[in-house]
Amino acid sequence: MRTVADDLAAHAARRPGRVALDTPAGEITYGRLAARADELTRLLRAHGAGAETVCAVAVEHGADAVAAMAAVIRCGAAFLTLDVAQPRERLAAFVRGAGTRLLLTTSAHAHALDLGVPTILLDRPGAELDRPGAEPERPGAEPGRPTAEPDGPTAGPDRPTAPPDRPATPPPPVDPQALAYVSHTSGSTGEPSPVLVEHRALDAYLRDTARAFGLGPDTVALQTAPLGYDASIRDTFAPLLAGARLVIVERARLLRPADFARTVREHRVTALLSVTPSFLSHLAGQPDPADQLAGVTLVASSGESLRPFLTAGGRRAVPGTLVNQYGPTECTMTTTRHIVPVEPDTTADVVGTPRAGTVVRVLDAGLVPVPDGSVGEVYIGGAGMARGYGGCPARTAECFLPDPFGPPGARLYRTGDLGRWGPQGLTYVGRTDRQVKIRGHRVDPAEIEGALLSHPHVSGAAVTAHTDDRGRVYLAAHVTGDLTATADAELRTHLARSLPPHLMPRRFQRHDALPTTRGGKADRRRLVAGSAP
Repeated sequence: MRTVADDLAAHAARRPGRVALDTPAGEITYGRLAARADELTRLLRAHGAGAETVCAVAVEHGADAVAAMAAVIRCGAAFLTLDVAQPRERLAAFVRGAGTRLLLTTSAHAHALDLGVPTILLDRPGAELDRPGAEPERPGAEPGRPTAEPDGPTAGPDRPTAPPDRPATPPPPVDPQALAYVSHTSGSTGEPSPVLVEHRALDAYLRDTARAFGLGPDTVALQTAPLGYDASIRDTFAPLLAGARLVIVERARLLRPADFARTVREHRVTALLSVTPSFLSHLAGQPDPADQLAGVTLVASSGESLRPFLTAGGRRAVPGTLVNQYGPTECTMTTTRHIVPVEPDTTADVVGTPRAGTVVRVLDAGLVPVPDGSVGEVYIGGAGMARGYGGCPARTAECFLPDPFGPPGARLYRTGDLGRWGPQGLTYVGRTDRQVKIRGHRVDPAEIEGALLSHPHVSGAAVTAHTDDRGRVYLAAHVTGDLTATADAELRTHLARSLPPHLMPRRFQRHDALPTTRGGKADRRRLVAGSAP
């Protein structure tokens, strides 16, 4: 099958001087990026990478990270990207859970990432294979004897690579059903669960995304999702598939609104493919919020309910097209999309219509479709379905079910999300595990968050559920903003204008900033842990 790596090589053949990456180390052309990817492809193949080989990529985001992922795809193998800023124990769990056979990293991270698997140092001449306490070996080599150097020299991440001295045998065609990448789910107890996504699912998704968003050579996309999260795959490869320019900057510049706006202006960014509603709310709380995204013609949001942001009037902060994306990791990132109108409906969180090849069903507890307008659990099938969870057959069987309405062999993924069908497509109602009952009433905290954000002095809001010493469930509101002169009573009065009494938080807690996960979502677990009475 044709992959995004093949398209990258095709762009390099047609326009080798076109800029592919704009990085802190300088601009990288498609020609240089493709040459580095070819070099790493030969290196990986020399060390046995092929179908079903999981290769962990643990480098700072930049040219080598992109080239390494492209090389893994070209080999028909699977990549596992690691966020090198995360704790070593967590990274070790990812590597272990994914069944990793090779680690690609650099000398700067090798010691901290001694994860017990063969390691290729991308910045070492010859990019040798290291095994702690053992001589490097190639598959098939005689034990105890040094191996030959891999084909071709290895250049640094931002230096041109020399052509190979001899013609290289092209990699075999990629098997569409082979594993393409592993991404771990968050928020579950115990070790993170590895989600296994195949090449056919990844390739179909990237091509659909490039088409749906109209990406092309004139697009300048900003990488916002950190490596280690599946959204970073969309950020990286959907633009490159379309021959666009991808801007990669230090992560600290993305987290400070003033630096973020400066980055957008300096690089003339036109597309943001992976921003969270929490981050958009942060931008909307700045002076002249529309200036933060000046020149950006496309903003695609995902990861959380967009409704609180819209309820607070945030749509005015996005001058271009705003797309609400919905979909779990287990279904290759995005399943539905909705173009948010300039005057949005703030009474519902519309996530739109399924992308090509996917199936969305809203079912009751007996797996029977509910009528349009009625709330049920969302099940997803079709083109984006993952294989399941690596090493977790029981959880796979629990979450990936036969599709009673599909052809033989079709499956559905049980999302745990609640939704309903309406005139604009699917409306997200909430999580089965976020909804709580307060005095017999079922409550979605997102509704309260939206009402809080409509207060002129509140710039951020998250609502968490707690249980007191008498077993009663109550709500706590965590807010940010210029609230020095705003008492709790004023916030209650404000909420009472739009919410019934059972939606009123018992406590209000002020924060300089809401804690967030590495993926940019509001970290409600930390809020719950830090606000026990």
